[in-house]
Amino acid sequence: LKGNMIDIAIGVVLGTAFNKVVDVLVKDILLPPLLLLTDGMHWEAKRLVLREAVQVNGVTTMDEIALGYGRLLEVMADFFIISVTVFVIVKIMNRLRQKAENVADTSVATPKDIQLLSEISAQLKLQNDLLTEQAALKHQQQ
Repeated sequence: LKGNMIDIAIGVVLGTAFNKVVDVLVKDILLPPLLLLTDGMHWEAKRLVLREAVQVNGVTTMDEIALGYGRLLEVMADFFIISVTVFVIVKIMNRLRQKAENVADTSVATPKDIQLLSEISAQLKLQNDLLTEQAALKHQQQ
């Protein structure tokens, strides 16, 4: 239980740091080329005005009511980039783990526990084959 709690805490800390990385990636790397394609349109400023602000003698009597859908588009782009990035990282980690757990693959060092389990499995198979042979011999002798 304690190990799982520590794993969760590490995941939260890394997730928070990863959020900053993705934020910079989206705002400083991916959005500027998109702004070139859209003639400098900022997504954050996009909104649908439901009611204009009412001003009387320079004093606002009623505030503007607007739906800010541009921010939603920006957050959805962030989410998509985070999802793709996490997917790629998990795929790479799974490939590396499978490669490390493959005892026959000598290009990557196999963890000791996997190596020991593989040796135990081979010994058990050998022992099972010997016992099967002995049982067959006894059966033939009878």
